[in-house]
Amino acid sequence: MVKPQKECFGILNNVFPTGKEGLREIVPGCFDCPDKKPCLQEALNTEQGLIFRSEVINRSPSSGLADRFRQWSEKKNLSRRLQQKKGKKK
Repeated sequence: MVKPQKECFGILNNVFPTGKEGLREIVPGCFDCPDKKPCLQEALNTEQGLIFRSEVINRSPSSGLADRFRQWSEKKNLSRRLQQKKGKKK
């Protein structure tokens, strides 16, 4: 039997909202939730979550050519997944 999910499940702004300082914050009520890991994973794989992950890569310092290639590869992958998500919406 599949257990019902909470209304907040997988919604980035509900489970990892932007705080007053402009940084993402963990909601204290999520700590005790048994679904916190799959919920956050789902949130980070939404369109909004993929954009957030890309922004994190943009802010991350790179040290050397190999690190720049890794970041480029990750951004390319996120961009591809974002385009797929947008294509499914149409």
